[in-house]
Amino acid sequence: MADARCQTKYPVLMIHGAGFRDLRWPVYWGRIPRVLAAHGAKLFYGQQDCWASTAVNAAALKERAEEILRETGADKLNLVAHSKGGLEARMLASSLGFGDRIASVTTIATPHRGSKTVDRLFAIPQGVFNFAAFAVNNWIRLVGDRRPDFLDVCKGFTTEHMAEFNRQNPDVPGVFYQSFACVMGHPLADIHLSTANFVVGRIEGENDGLVSVASARWGEQCTVLRSNGWRGISHLDAIDLRRAPLSRRKGAGVSDIAEVYVQILADLKQRGL
Repeated sequence: MADARCQTKYPVLMIHGAGFRDLRWPVYWGRIPRVLAAHGAKLFYGQQDCWASTAVNAAALKERAEEILRETGADKLNLVAHSKGGLEARMLASSLGFGDRIASVTTIATPHRGSKTVDRLFAIPQGVFNFAAFAVNNWIRLVGDRRPDFLDVCKGFTTEHMAEFNRQNPDVPGVFYQSFACVMGHPLADIHLSTANFVVGRIEGENDGLVSVASARWGEQCTVLRSNGWRGISHLDAIDLRRAPLSRRKGAGVSDIAEVYVQILADLKQRGL
């Protein structure tokens, strides 16, 4: 039943992560937008490139945010971002000087402190990454990316780069920052991320198949999401890629990721944001 649980004071800008675009089909956020709208949320989308650098996408988000503020007449926006999109949201608020027009930054499965696993991957000969970057960049241009830079994106996930990024993009006073980390229950829980979950687990500990819990923690409030089923919550489950509840069980833990987003916006509303 429709209600106003998610009718926040300020519009919500949903910011996708790397490797995807804001397309009508498939919808990056699965059932989540429909569920949030049913609870009164006013949603907009970043529409940035999928493999552009964090800096390029943050600049594009600034233009998009200005457009939304003009369209709605709102003073500020709530940013809800997944994965690399969380870094772009933070950059928009901080070093791009947009913080006075942002009420909150919510990041989900964002690698705020980089990845020790990616650090090790860069021990591979540079030529391998150059070849992969050439292939990905050319393919992604065909589907609409204007400035893809796969190699820069990958380097951006190293711990050294993220340490510098964090120094250059401190949290903006007056903006509410919160983060959510996800945990896969078992490498076989998500076939797309099974190998990555195992490898990252050996190097970095609990993770969602790409981002460790330690790296995803950021802000005033940090929540670790675990499902109430055996499979846990993967990096892709965090955006409802399966378009279905995680579990039919009742009890402690997350059974439906869409309900987590409802709770996020309901909490922002209670905060007057």
